[in-house]
Amino acid sequence: MQYRESAQPLLLLIDMQQGVDQPVWGPRNNPGAEQVVAGLLARWRAAGWPIIHVRHDSLEPGSTYRPGQPGHAFKPEAQPLPGEVVVAKSTNSAFVGTDLAQRLAEAGNPPLVVAGVSTSNSVEATVRMGGNLGYRIWLVADACFTFDKTDWHGRLVPGEAVHALSLANMDGEYCRVINSRVLGGALKVGWQAG
Repeated sequence: MQYRESAQPLLLLIDMQQGVDQPVWGPRNNPGAEQVVAGLLARWRAAGWPIIHVRHDSLEPGSTYRPGQPGHAFKPEAQPLPGEVVVAKSTNSAFVGTDLAQRLAEAGNPPLVVAGVSTSNSVEATVRMGGNLGYRIWLVADACFTFDKTDWHGRLVPGEAVHALSLANMDGEYCRVINSRVLGGALKVGWQAG
């Protein structure tokens, strides 16, 4: 993959929609994720760096993400501003059936800073695919969240444990997992993607 060395980091926000607030999703971890995302957006906007909002347009009739449902709307903390790019997807990976790769190529294949929901589903699917495609990715752990999950043996696993395992699965192989404080320091001294 050809990188443009001068490319500024691109903030890729995944599925930050109101549908995840519905009770059907169950308990979640990291209740402060939205505020961290809002802080990232403010920083990127102030710097004039590129932002892409990924929106899930579910094809499933009962999905909280289905277009036309209240849950399809973006969360208030993650509302795109006029002129910011929105990429619509209907699968868990933002690279499948979308023009995301083309948009990234046009931007010089910048380093990606990823945040969103859910850590163990669309975030992980997008990061894994992006890593395999050769993108440089930093995943902001405290700007993501997921939900309690029943494992293969029928045991209920708390969302925090699901989140932590998902991050461990991705870190070092598909991306570099960091928190927003570490990212903030890196941005102050000049962007360095691993």
